[in-house]
Amino acid sequence: MGNLCEGRVAIVTGAGRGIGREHAIMLASQGAKVVVNDLGGDMDGSGSDLSPAQEVVNEIVEMGGEAIVNGANVADFTAAGEMVQQAIDTWGRLDILINNAGILRDRMIFSMSEDDFDAVINVHLKGTFSTVHHASVFWRETVKAGGEAFGRIINISSVNGQAGQYGQVNYCAAKAGIIGMTKAIAQEGARHNITANTVAPGYVDTEMVSAVPQNVLDKIISTIPVGRLGHPQEIARAVAFLAREDSQFVTGSTISINGGHHMY
Repeated sequence: MGNLCEGRVAIVTGAGRGIGREHAIMLASQGAKVVVNDLGGDMDGSGSDLSPAQEVVNEIVEMGGEAIVNGANVADFTAAGEMVQQAIDTWGRLDILINNAGILRDRMIFSMSEDDFDAVINVHLKGTFSTVHHASVFWRETVKAGGEAFGRIINISSVNGQAGQYGQVNYCAAKAGIIGMTKAIAQEGARHNITANTVAPGYVDTEMVSAVPQNVLDKIISTIPVGRLGHPQEIARAVAFLAREDSQFVTGSTISINGGHHMY
């Protein structure tokens, strides 16, 4: 285990599987204590199952780290606040917030229901707002009490929030909104040593991407200059860099990790 995040406390939402799992494992390997949040539902947001989050916690503990499970739905403003408080009650602080939770309800716009749109916006966009709001309250109160805040907010967007994608009006709107929100948060938090950045992955080898039909996926891969899907660990390494103490001058940025698929 490394020590780039030694003594820090992190929350990672949507950390039971895929990229979120790698964020949690990566931060723990660098010394952070981690709240592993995951509702454990299906890809469309239905259902719940805490076992994926518990498996990540078990893995972190087995490697010598500290982690706890949280099963909050981040779209629930009150539950998001309780998750932030759980980190503070358990370890006395909060330093790193990774907003990774997300669902998919892909439809063409003429087939997309209001519920399809609202559900995706609520998890991705409102969920990001909710966790950042409650974390920011804690950091502001810390400063007002004479303490020193340390905040690293990393919000996960997508190449599709930058370039758009057929059949994903709801998802693209949410991911583009996260980029704009993050820039505003970065301006508000900078003077208190709170940074906010966005990581925008391209097509990464996860459960979400595996649901794409193979013939469609093959066409996508053919347009990626490096000629392959990304690996979840490649996204997590960028997140770990942004979570470090010495990354304080990087804020309001969007880091695109897409193998050159779209260059911004």
